[in-house]
Amino acid sequence: MILDLLPLLADSAAAAGEVVETASDIARAGNINGSITLGLAGAGAAIGVGLVGAKAAEAVGRNPSAFGNILTIGIIGMALAEAIAIYALILAFGGR
Repeated sequence: MILDLLPLLADSAAAAGEVVETASDIARAGNINGSITLGLAGAGAAIGVGLVGAKAAEAVGRNPSAFGNILTIGIIGMALAEAIAIYALILAFGGR
């Protein structure tokens, strides 16, 4: 998404008389892209973990005898939601 804006920014900077082809400018744009990726994935993982926890508590409230099964499924769901943040962390520091 952010990478789609880079050619537009480069064209506008070239029209203004500046050259935006230095390595530091490209690296800075990559850092911004990684930060946005990590922030969005972290927010998504937090929302996912919150929803899983809320629905697990609701399910235990409805059926207290199923606590063990609900706890197991809840932990697996939270782990899968956190995996999204870990994948984004790898992408952010991997330079993509």
